[in-house]
Amino acid sequence: MLKALIVDDEAKARDILLFHVENFIPEITHVELAGNVPEALRLIRSFQPDIVFLDIVMPQQDGFDLLNALETWDFDVIFTTAHDQYAIKAIRFSALDYLLKPVDPDELQAAVQRHIERRSEQPQRQQLYRNFVDNLHAPRENEFKLAIPTADGTYFFQTKEIIRCQADRNYTVFHLTGPRRFIASRTLGEYDEILSAQGFLRVHKSHLVNLEFIDNFMGKDYIRLLDQTEIEVARRRKDDVKSALHGRNLN
Repeated sequence: MLKALIVDDEAKARDILLFHVENFIPEITHVELAGNVPEALRLIRSFQPDIVFLDIVMPQQDGFDLLNALETWDFDVIFTTAHDQYAIKAIRFSALDYLLKPVDPDELQAAVQRHIERRSEQPQRQQLYRNFVDNLHAPRENEFKLAIPTADGTYFFQTKEIIRCQADRNYTVFHLTGPRRFIASRTLGEYDEILSAQGFLRVHKSHLVNLEFIDNFMGKDYIRLLDQTEIEVARRRKDDVKSALHGRNLN
């Protein structure tokens, strides 16, 4: 059984999310509502929620003011937002969750399920949040730092440090410059969605590659990376690889 707090300055938005929670999320058995930051802070201390659905944009004090007012917290934050694409990308890079308003019940169910699956990991919430804020203040998306949750903790890297990502069942192996290697507790598909706009290409169902590290397109079936690793290219991905590398001076 979970307790949830919905924080949103718009009464209609609170009511819609409450309706979806009550009708589609049986795991959440207790819900409280807050229309502003002071009210939310009071409820966090007395109600002690497991999940806080937090609106990013609110008048006077916003969602960031709420979290900044807390030295530490032991609940998960699922941000709610309207159409701020830059904020959404910063959230995803920081391994945090969000819901796009108006909230879709299926997306709500998926977000709560991710919370349930990851509760045992005890992620470093404050570090993830600080990374999110830093990403929001970055002048360009290619300066975002990607949060990589692992069994040993969460690590943060810029995309230029990532050579490739390799699928390992429901995990992803990150191969970084150095050389360094980390196993992330997320699927390759999730990272494909996050990194595809940052110069990464899915060349195979098991491989996501940083285009900047491709040294050669090995004929029909392989690419060679600058570290001399050879990666298989799926037949249906070959045209995508050729298009992405068009105009590049490769060896």
